[in-house]
Amino acid sequence: MRALGLTLALALAGPLPLQAQPAGLPSMGSASSADLSPVLEKALGDAIMEQGYRDPTYIDDPDVSQFLNEMGRKLASASGSAPVTIFGVRDPAINAFALPGGYIGINSGLVVSSRNESQLASVVAHEMGHVYQRHVARGMTQANQSSYLAMASIAGALLAALAGTGDLAAGIAAFGQAAAVDQQLGFSRQAEQEADRSGFEMLRRAGYDPAGMAEMFAMLGNASRLNEGMGGGAYASTHPLSIQRMSDIENRVRGLPAQKRTDSDAYWFVRAKLRALQARDPRALRNMEAALREEVKTLSGVRKSAAWYGLAYAAWQRKDLDATATALRNAQADGIRVPPLVALEAEIALARGQAPAAVALASKGLERWPDNQGLGLVTARAFDANKQPEQALAVLSDMIRRWPNEPRWYQLQGQNLERVGKPVQARRAMAIYYDKTGALPTAIEQLQQARNMTQDFYLQSELDVEIRTLQERVRQNRSLLQQFR
Repeated sequence: MRALGLTLALALAGPLPLQAQPAGLPSMGSASSADLSPVLEKALGDAIMEQGYRDPTYIDDPDVSQFLNEMGRKLASASGSAPVTIFGVRDPAINAFALPGGYIGINSGLVVSSRNESQLASVVAHEMGHVYQRHVARGMTQANQSSYLAMASIAGALLAALAGTGDLAAGIAAFGQAAAVDQQLGFSRQAEQEADRSGFEMLRRAGYDPAGMAEMFAMLGNASRLNEGMGGGAYASTHPLSIQRMSDIENRVRGLPAQKRTDSDAYWFVRAKLRALQARDPRALRNMEAALREEVKTLSGVRKSAAWYGLAYAAWQRKDLDATATALRNAQADGIRVPPLVALEAEIALARGQAPAAVALASKGLERWPDNQGLGLVTARAFDANKQPEQALAVLSDMIRRWPNEPRWYQLQGQNLERVGKPVQARRAMAIYYDKTGALPTAIEQLQQARNMTQDFYLQSELDVEIRTLQERVRQNRSLLQQFR
């Protein structure tokens, strides 16, 4: 997907101010204004992601999204930089990529293959180093004819989606195709080393174990050499692991005192969930379950509970409620209560038609962990199922206040506003949902419907402004992408 940004950027330029560089990070100098201005880079990234949210491999899961973005915020804060947007991709290949405009994709295979939170954070920090050093803007000069032709087909699919005539999910897998093009591009050795060093500093300052980066390098190097048919060499192929790079990080680690860090509970539970999510074919499912069952025999404490949770989530995906409930009881056997376990317990109650029980479970969990998005989502859904739309709307209003960029809140808000007899507000909420998931033509239709439902002149004027704003974004995105047709 980074390659998509690099290729589409070829016609864009502008001498606008650059994003402030993180404190203490090395510099390659200013990115050339002939590459890609920061404002246009952001616009391009937004245009890509508006359709990327509909990519079939995009992981729309609150636990995964919250965990990755909280890790990103912690790293960004340590470097004094603005946060980036991090999203998960359902793909067993060990890979990660940076898009224009501050977006970073993390493959499920990268999370699953990591052995501790610091190893995972080291790759996230490395990708953030690429973003903050503006390597995407510089890397556009590496684009070649073959990548241009491949990206022209992707631009065509994005244009069809913008016009409302194409279904991205049924057409192309944007992240998968762009990752393939990404292999043709890759950053320079100097850029990779710069991202290593800036990422290493972020990792250290954020309180992660810097040794995690050296450990991850060793693991990625082994995966690249072994190439076991599971995409293990994908990251190393786009981020070549030279001896110089590995030695540099190892020397930096040796110069620091040993650091002991306890991994968060969220890391182990998200890792287990992603292990279940990425297993799609029968063989992968068998291997996943066998690995998790081995872990429940050999591990203890939170890690054992997380393995049981992975088995519970795998059973949940195949709609085996009894097996889900059994594995969930085992996950809680040692008195471990964490948000993912409570949320799944409420989901089981909802699936069994026990809405009052789901409300009790979820709302109690949300009271204990008010900052957990997964519990917020299931609590709103439970109130909705229990025919308590006002209570659902109260929860959703709080979630929107905390995390205004999450599309799922607005979809549920729209449904419940409809139930309480507020059709205009319902369609405005649904317009936001479609806007944030890349379906801009549908968002415009929702706003037009809302306008036709009211005679309030001031409200109609507000809706007219919102409609024109979205129409202008569609026009700008189409103009941006037409350059590559």
